[in-house]
Amino acid sequence: MTGREFSIPVDEGMFLAMLLKLMNAKRTLEIGVFTGYSLLATALALPDDAQITAIDVDLQAYEIGLPFIQKAGVAEKVSFIQSDAISGLENLLQDENNIGAFDFVFVDADKTKYRIYHELILKLLRVGGVVAYDNTLWYATVVVEEESVHDFLRSRTKKEVPKYFVDSRAAIMNLNRFLASDPRIDISQVSIGDGVTLCRRLY
Repeated sequence: MTGREFSIPVDEGMFLAMLLKLMNAKRTLEIGVFTGYSLLATALALPDDAQITAIDVDLQAYEIGLPFIQKAGVAEKVSFIQSDAISGLENLLQDENNIGAFDFVFVDADKTKYRIYHELILKLLRVGGVVAYDNTLWYATVVVEEESVHDFLRSRTKKEVPKYFVDSRAAIMNLNRFLASDPRIDISQVSIGDGVTLCRRLY
């Protein structure tokens, strides 16, 4: 995948920004930052006293986008944690002040671990808060028959399909089924970008 494919599209950034404004969110969490486009979009949408915790293992990628965050005047809202997502989430849970404290969580990281993230995130998310999972349509392959996936992807990319892509598709399909049956949340899948599933914590 190219760097552009790791960033959310502009319309998705605008959608998330509007969602945060409608929620009056003040404390948010981002899992998977890359160069920080979605982070910038959300930081600009949040009030001056908001706090954003951003977790990514790749500090170098984050530092590419950091000057733009600083130029926009929103760097003081952001607390960046260099860590893999699971360790970062587990560390946040060590502080009881973080339990049920986040209004909104955006997840755009290792798709094969989304289910693990989900259990940790629900402990950090307040009742009524929202978690958004990115890439839940996975290049439209979630609606393609299993035996046709490779041909479908090759026809679009003109390349062989890497194993991680197939593994991620399977993980996303499992996630979608799980979220649809999780009684702790209300969900809505939005067909924007590569698919965003919104989950509102009920209890």
